[in-house]
Formats: sequence, C-alpha cells, structure tokens
Amino acid sequence: MIRIGIIGDIGAGKTHVAKLFRRPIFNADQEVSNLYKKSRKCYGKLKKALPKYINSFPINKKLLTKAILNSNSNLKKIIKIVHPEVRMKMNSFIKKNRNKKIIILDIPLLIENKLNKKDDILIFVEGKKKEILKRLKKRPNFNEKIINRLKTFQLPLEVKKKKSNFVIKNNFKDNIVKKNVKKIEKIILLNA
Repeated sequence: MIRIGIIGDIGAGKTHVAKLFRRPIFNADQEVSNLYKKSRKCYGKLKKALPKYINSFPINKKLLTKAILNSNSNLKKIIKIVHPEVRMKMNSFIKKNRNKKIIILDIPLLIENKLNKKDDILIFVEGKKKEILKRLKKRPNFNEKIINRLKTFQLPLEVKKKKSNFVIKNNFKDNIVKKNVKKIEKIILLNA
C-alpha cells in the first residue's frame, strides 16, 4: 500500500487536492468534527479538562474556540484528548484499506505528530497567501486569531515543503491542479 500524505498551510486546498486523487481518504479535520458531534467519551474528557467551556453534548464549537483563544494551555488540553482519538481512527482506516493500492492521509499535523512513515509520499500544497486568506474568510466560523494560534503548533511551511516529495502549486483553478495530481499519481505508480 502506498500512503500519500497531503500537507501545507491552513486553507491551501489540501482537502481539495486529496479528493482529486479519487482514492480512500483519511481526513483528520472531518474526524475531529465527528468526535465533537458524536463521541460521548471525548465530550466527557473535554468537560473534565475544560468545565468552564464544555457543558453540553454535542460539543459547541464556539465555546471550544473561546477556550482556545483564552489560553494556549486550553489548546494543549484539547490536543491531548483529541489527537489520540484521531490516531486510533486513522489506524483503523489504514487497517480497513490495507488492500488498496493507494490511500490518502489528509492530516494537517501529519509530520508534527509523527504520523508519517519513512516511505510515505508527502505532497505539499502551496498557495499564494493572499488567495488563501481570501478563501479562509469565506469559511463559516472564520477566525484569524484561532488560525494563528493553530499555526503555532505547525512546523514552518518551508520545512514542510523541504520534507515533501512533490509540490502542487494551487492556483485555485481546478484543471491545472487536476493535471498535476494525475501527473504525480502516474510517477508514484511507476516507481511503486
């Protein structure tokens, strides 16, 4: 099985690029969202760690945002609870798809959390800062302070780019990105 990790800046279009591969995708952001909506276990742990903010199920993301903005230690508490859960989900996704030729790991902190293996293929999605910000502002719940707080847990983009096997420049024009994905996939399969 070939594992492809999609990495890059927040809002660079990692999930979009991941979908263009048309392969099984593990989307960490989606898993976190599911945990907040469906996991009573996660809710219980977060309620215990942040009783001032977490008091109803499903977890209210606005209150979580408030907790994160109020202190870095709150974000650390959330990470300590949520990341092991996401890791378990990832492992069961990998097990479930072990007979697939290629799987895609759309995990923002793939390298930072040491979830990648030595032979994983890393694709860095790069976009112009101006374009990324324009796209981020369109998201519901856009909060620049939260994004900046989350970035403190990420490696510098240049480091991620250097560690990558491929770079896809996302100009947010679908046909060019699609062609690049096809080209990269062909190279990966030829070298497999």
